[in-house]
Amino acid sequence: MEAERLIAAGRHALAQSGTAMDIVAEAWQAQALAQAIGSHLALCGPQELRSEARGLSEIGGGRGTVSDHPVLGTGGPRAAQLTEVVNPRVALTALGALLGEVGIALVGVACATDEEGLYWQCIEAIDAADESNDRVRGMLRRLAVRERDRPPDAARGRAGPAGSS
Repeated sequence: MEAERLIAAGRHALAQSGTAMDIVAEAWQAQALAQAIGSHLALCGPQELRSEARGLSEIGGGRGTVSDHPVLGTGGPRAAQLTEVVNPRVALTALGALLGEVGIALVGVACATDEEGLYWQCIEAIDAADESNDRVRGMLRRLAVRERDRPPDAARGRAGPAGSS
């Protein structure tokens, strides 16, 4: 499934989350998706993004893989359905929005809970979402520089067929 569709599904699922644990599960779903998009772009994306994308794919790696996180449940990560990233800029922009929404939702859960374990799960997920969003913003900046430095398209750069005047 295309990245933008998976991101939209994640945003919808986050908006529909009814409990604190649902929000935490969706946060880890979003993190798994960020890692999958990072892996895909590290292998198949524009050359300028590959280093930063590799970093995105590795966020949270020291704590085990996100896909093994217990709150994901038996359904596993939605990110396993990722097949392509058609437009990296659009996908990264949408991913950044999802990660921002996840962070806001997690802050709400962390502030409302009296359960220490849930609080620390939220803090860990907030850190991962924030670090991922930093990488996403870095990749978007690299894409902007690439577009700015690209020579004008030959078709756009001339007024008409050569030799006509």
